[in-house]
Amino acid sequence: MSESPESGLSASPAEASAHQAAPRTSENSARPVTPGSQAAEGTYRFQPVSFVRRGTRLQGRRQKAWDDHSDTLAVDVPRHIADTSVHPEYTFDAAAEFGRTAPLVVEIGSGLGEAVVHAAKANPDKDFLAVEVYTPGLAQTIQKIVANSLTNVRVVQANAPEVLGTMLPAGSVSEVWVFFPDPWHKTKHNKRRMVKDTFAPLVARVLAPGGLWRLATDWSTYAEQMHAVGTASDLFANVHGGERTGAQSPLTEARTSGADCDVSEEPDAVGGWAPRFEGRILTSFENKAHKAGRTIFDLTFRRL
Repeated sequence: MSESPESGLSASPAEASAHQAAPRTSENSARPVTPGSQAAEGTYRFQPVSFVRRGTRLQGRRQKAWDDHSDTLAVDVPRHIADTSVHPEYTFDAAAEFGRTAPLVVEIGSGLGEAVVHAAKANPDKDFLAVEVYTPGLAQTIQKIVANSLTNVRVVQANAPEVLGTMLPAGSVSEVWVFFPDPWHKTKHNKRRMVKDTFAPLVARVLAPGGLWRLATDWSTYAEQMHAVGTASDLFANVHGGERTGAQSPLTEARTSGADCDVSEEPDAVGGWAPRFEGRILTSFENKAHKAGRTIFDLTFRRL
């Protein structure tokens, strides 16, 4: 496998050959651009992705779950450029996939599937799409789906901006969840964070009017960035604007503890933080954050 230095993604020899043979170039770079590829035009070439590919090997029960059930539970996405890309002409048909019409909830970065499977089990009247780039996480999510005999969850291995930008029909989603995305906490890596100004319009595109964008993080600087992104967008309104200020603010708590930022006595006078989302189970990842003494931040924005 060869690795694309500007994307951090692995490319097969066939993909690498196709990439090298592409005749066009963008206006801003001499890098070749594959015709018709959203991935080449933006996602993988001129914007850093929010993830780095790690191990993809499956073993034991994960391998068996993937072999036995991925044909029915993993969305078959036509690719372009890389194995996490989505061809821009492909559109997901939720009604056909689930065999019914129901509110669709999309979790971006579903990890091992703890949150999405718990939510699907508790809400049989809703359908759920788990978006993840790591094959082992998807396989483990499938294990959980099967173990709970759920019919209202599907998984997809795909890059989130492409899922939101082209794959999902506009206005087709009732809620988008982004729980504990990679914080990329080093300043030089902040540009790789998923939730930034270019991400809000993508979320807004797929949400139906009144739909909710729920976020959670355990890093205070990322929480402030998420808050700023949602607040700055004229496509969203903060459901809890002005709430939890001063001593009631998680930001004040984080500044006081200094667990992930400099200690400060400056209270948060802006607020706007949501209470903990009751529909989010306490995952192993969040539990580690609690043990490390970090503060948990929740935000909820409504699509205008």
